[in-house]
Amino acid sequence: MTTQAPVSTDTTDENTEALEPQIDLGDSAYYTNRHISLLEFNLRVLAQSEDVTLPLMERLKFLLIFSSNMDEFFEVRLAGLQRDIAFNQARPEADGMHPKEVLRIISDMCHAAIERQYKLLNEDLLPLLAQENIHFIARDSWTAPQVQWIKHYFRQQVAPVLTPIGLDLAHPFPRLVNKSLNFLVTLEGNDAFGRKLGMAVVPAPKSLPRIIRLPDDVCEGGDNFIFLSSIIHYHAGYLFPGMKSTGCYQFRLTRNSDLFLDEEKVEDLSTALRGELYSRRYGEEVRLEVADNMPDELIEFLLNKFGLDQTQLFKVSGPVNLTRMMSVLDVAKPVHEFPSFKPKLPGDLQRSDRMFAAITSGDILLNHPYQSFQPVIYFLKQAARDPDVVAIKQTLYRTGTNSEILDLLVEAARNGKEVTAVVELRARFDEESNLEIAARLQEAGVVVVYGIVGHKTHAKMMLVVRREGAKLKRYVHLGTGNYHAGNARLYSDYSLLTCNEELAEDVHKIFQELTGMGRPAKLRHLYHSPFTLQQELLVQHIQQERDNALNGLPAKIIFKCNSLTDKAVIEELYRASQAGVEIKLIVRGICCLRPGIPGVSENIEVRSIVGRFLEHTRVYYFHRNGEYAIYLASADLMERNLYRRVEISFPIIDEKLRARTYKEGLEIYLKDNCQAWIMNSDGTYTRLQPAEGEERISAQAYLIEKLG
Repeated sequence: MTTQAPVSTDTTDENTEALEPQIDLGDSAYYTNRHISLLEFNLRVLAQSEDVTLPLMERLKFLLIFSSNMDEFFEVRLAGLQRDIAFNQARPEADGMHPKEVLRIISDMCHAAIERQYKLLNEDLLPLLAQENIHFIARDSWTAPQVQWIKHYFRQQVAPVLTPIGLDLAHPFPRLVNKSLNFLVTLEGNDAFGRKLGMAVVPAPKSLPRIIRLPDDVCEGGDNFIFLSSIIHYHAGYLFPGMKSTGCYQFRLTRNSDLFLDEEKVEDLSTALRGELYSRRYGEEVRLEVADNMPDELIEFLLNKFGLDQTQLFKVSGPVNLTRMMSVLDVAKPVHEFPSFKPKLPGDLQRSDRMFAAITSGDILLNHPYQSFQPVIYFLKQAARDPDVVAIKQTLYRTGTNSEILDLLVEAARNGKEVTAVVELRARFDEESNLEIAARLQEAGVVVVYGIVGHKTHAKMMLVVRREGAKLKRYVHLGTGNYHAGNARLYSDYSLLTCNEELAEDVHKIFQELTGMGRPAKLRHLYHSPFTLQQELLVQHIQQERDNALNGLPAKIIFKCNSLTDKAVIEELYRASQAGVEIKLIVRGICCLRPGIPGVSENIEVRSIVGRFLEHTRVYYFHRNGEYAIYLASADLMERNLYRRVEISFPIIDEKLRARTYKEGLEIYLKDNCQAWIMNSDGTYTRLQPAEGEERISAQAYLIEKLG
């Protein structure tokens, strides 16, 4: 899309005269809406489930991931937008679109996407699964032996935990938990007290599995499943003895799940957060999903009860929560899945008692999930058990309560080490887990702090102090991902292990900021939010490439990140493009920049990689007239990361590791023609396909082969 922008008289320096007439780079025509851009990413995930070249179960998995992504979109993104509109706090963003118009477009996109999702499930994936002898048996196809088994299962496993709620003056409509499965049952007749209720609600406890595998002795072979919703529907009359069930319809309510804490008025963050977590289950209503056979009058009844309108209603042809189908993946055969691979454990890192020696011999760079996360665990394990280690400091954002990292920090504290953990309690949807982590660490004697009020601690750092002779030596781990071994098998991330004294001193200073007080630390090599990462790493380096281009020197920028929304960074990229800088952006998710606009961004290409692993690395490359620099980071290019979080970006100093990062982390992704989507100037995406006779290149497949 090309748009003629207004002319500005602003000139920032002498070189910009060559670019006259000046274009107003703040014009809304040059930005996409972040909510719509996030939906575009979710549609790219959905498209993976339509890709017939992928194994069958992987296609199903992408469909279920799409369902989970959409749940979070409604719970957080759309809920926040609706709340701002309701309280008259919504304002147009850089794209200039009125929030109510954004909401209308989002509603249309979501309805179309979810209709597409269920059509794909019912008309494509389920028949293909049946061909592979994996069946989902509908109620009208149950055999007599199956009915017998299902009745027994219902009496033994389901009925004891169900609580049918008749609706009358003494039993008002229940307050339903966020995303819970529920049934609206219509009834005829009088109950034991002579009441003519007419209607009841049956909530399905989350403890019940949503799909049940039938035993082989009541089936004719293969893997046979039934839905919990089918079992409850079949037995609806059993729940109301003496009355007649005339209809049973599943529905699900999605609520706002964001937390609202005024941290300036909170004395104890952990106590306040525990109270707020309960209210998350009962936030404002934002979406109603119903079975597509529910009568209109019942739909209107539910919409009125929840204060929703038709735009927030989604009729679905199947289970209302597809994410709970994940257990089906357990029956997959190798032919139904991606080929297995084992993350490589480099030969010099296979012993947990040799990590300090290995790091001393040179910086170590690990590319997860292709290379194992185990060396990071080995590093902490040796630190916890080495009698010469005196102190360990670590940030924890998403770790998980059943974590070897957590066990080792506890062990280190019990072994007499000075252990400090900066636990970010407000990591979205991990708040409860992190509260448990903090409590367990404190019980073991770990000094636990919760970071900085108003700024989430998102940096990934570990600092180990070891006595070696008469001196104290510091070892460091820096990462782009979390200290979560499970995520390290599914997400692409980098780990750097080093004993570089200047890097270690920078890390030490940031920990001092997090646990103590004082002015922002002056660092040698690291950039950190909210102080220097945006202005000194990004803006100044982009401006340097722009100046080089204006002076006739080669200039190039490559960024790889999850999201790009910060307007200041986008404007600098536009200026660099206008000056002739070649700019390649690999942005997995939200991108508010529009590429390919003549006079503004014709030198910018934006691509998104969606594949087997979640692309999570943040890599920032600057050509610097041939003396290129590469920085890895915990931060995306979003306002929250650059201004409202504690983030770090660290350089790859070793020349060989820098060359490797360029090849493995950037170059191969720019060659990908299988899993890459190219962003058009109107904000939509087109998937790349190899031309006839062209070599197929998949960045992830290449890295599996090279490193795995």
